[in-house]
Amino acid sequence: QQHEGNLSVTVESEFYHDWDDDNQRIVFTPFARIDQHDSERSHLDLREFYWRKTFNNTDLYLGVRKIFWGVTESLHLVDIINQSDTIENLDGEDKLGQPMVSLSYSSELGDWSLYILPWFRERTFAGVEGRVRPPFVVDQDNAQFESSDEEKHIDSALRWSHVIDDWDIGLSYFHGTDRTPQLIPQMNNGVTTLRPYYAQLDQLGVDAQYTYESWLWKFEAVSRRHDNRLSANLNRSKAAVGGFEYTWYGLFDSATDIGLVMEYQYDSREANQAPIANNDIAIGSRLTFNDVQDTTLLALVASDLDQRERFISLEGSRRLGDNMSVNIEARFFSNATPLTQLFSLRDDDYLELLLTRYF
Repeated sequence: QQHEGNLSVTVESEFYHDWDDDNQRIVFTPFARIDQHDSERSHLDLREFYWRKTFNNTDLYLGVRKIFWGVTESLHLVDIINQSDTIENLDGEDKLGQPMVSLSYSSELGDWSLYILPWFRERTFAGVEGRVRPPFVVDQDNAQFESSDEEKHIDSALRWSHVIDDWDIGLSYFHGTDRTPQLIPQMNNGVTTLRPYYAQLDQLGVDAQYTYESWLWKFEAVSRRHDNRLSANLNRSKAAVGGFEYTWYGLFDSATDIGLVMEYQYDSREANQAPIANNDIAIGSRLTFNDVQDTTLLALVASDLDQRERFISLEGSRRLGDNMSVNIEARFFSNATPLTQLFSLRDDDYLELLLTRYF
């Protein structure tokens, strides 16, 4: 049974130590959540636990890290290194720590990064009593893999990024286990559940941002090739997201800035196989008050141009004194039609209030 209200407590700390004239660093960031109703949401994780050694223009990393790629606001296509921690948030911005060996080199021709990822981490899903989730529970204990090595498959990635005048450009390549599973219906002791299936993936990605006065023009695109024995028609696909953010500074001679965000989202997969964002336009606004309390608000509406479905997101944050902050987050799903992913979430609108104490 799912519940309309829920309490949850999280603890996250960061410890680090530098030595060798700051050429070496160790970072330790543990995370824990205790949830009132959902045992799947109660979990521990190492967000980061790594050692870094700097050699002139080269950095060597060994351990568990979080890596973010991308520039767009409404959708993150090229961000592939870390697994999404979806029991924390639907937006894909909360990530599980990824074990890796990585090497980064900086030069006048750009920054180069190589990643060897020796252990795959499965996506998290809410349990029987948790939200937000599909109508059937995901059987996380019986995941299926395309690779016979399963979670021990060694993935790899390469990225080049560079700043050229007003352009920020990135090119990336990933080979390994897809972070996004297919959810395959199955019968388990007479109960319908969803079994995650992780295919092998080759992904080429590009991200770019152009800055001109008050304009930010943003673009991300990927070309994917899956080794997928379950769905041959999913073996090749393309996706893109792009748009702009325009900011009016000092609104009405105040310290407040207001930004207009507009992005288009595209995915080449057929409607019944595509993600929620496959032919959508996202429009939103960002308010930055530039006050002592660092108050911000972000509202975004994504509308499907084919099905007329809408996803509405509201986020706000504000500091309370020196040691506390408050965050508010709301997600609404409207006009959902059958046979689409959004339809399974039509009863999972939610409002979340987060109070954080810093020590």
